[in-house]
Amino acid sequence: MEEHNIEVTQGVYKTAKEARNANRIPMIYYGKGVEPVNFSANYQDFRRLYIKAGKSTIITLVNEKNEKFPVLVHEIQYDPISDNMIHIDLMAVNLNKSITTEVPLVFTGVAPAVKDEGGILVTSKDRVAVECLPKDLVHEIEVDISSLVDFNTSITIGDIQVPAGITITDAEDINVVTVSAPRAEEVEEVAPVAEGEEGEASAEGGEEKKEEGGEEKKKEGSE
Repeated sequence: MEEHNIEVTQGVYKTAKEARNANRIPMIYYGKGVEPVNFSANYQDFRRLYIKAGKSTIITLVNEKNEKFPVLVHEIQYDPISDNMIHIDLMAVNLNKSITTEVPLVFTGVAPAVKDEGGILVTSKDRVAVECLPKDLVHEIEVDISSLVDFNTSITIGDIQVPAGITITDAEDINVVTVSAPRAEEVEEVAPVAEGEEGEASAEGGEEKKEEGGEEKKKEGSE
């Protein structure tokens, strides 16, 4: 398991606002059977670490006494205007006990149904629930889509190959990714008008009117 450590301070700032004013991000550390503790970390240090680790990787907090606290990021609060992180909820992790969390899926390879048939890749899930020991937790799980050879094949939870020590707890029959057929372009066909037809029709109509007019004049003269 790759280590992701970050230095934190404990009890230095009296309020979360005070910590934020010092360009630090306030954190709350808690968990089952664990006394909640308030920490803070340098904002940019945490931001860079979170980009690498996300919510599916163990992060170890290291305080001033060099005490270590393994955690998973549980929730992040953001400022609605600046979109900056303003508070972090951290779940305590016991390295000797199994944990349950979610791990992102990364789709690799090329689907023949997309490349050769022009299909559209459709993903139903982008992460899965897993159970494992903290040492076995991975940042992401790869899913090879090269088995999608036509529009009738799909990959389900049961088809995903996971590293040793990890169990996916989602139902095996849940669909993860498939390929749909391309939409047929609907082309509206308009019957072509032969050259001269429109003019001929107009000419014929004119002759009919002319003849009708001639008959009326003859009738008037006979009367």
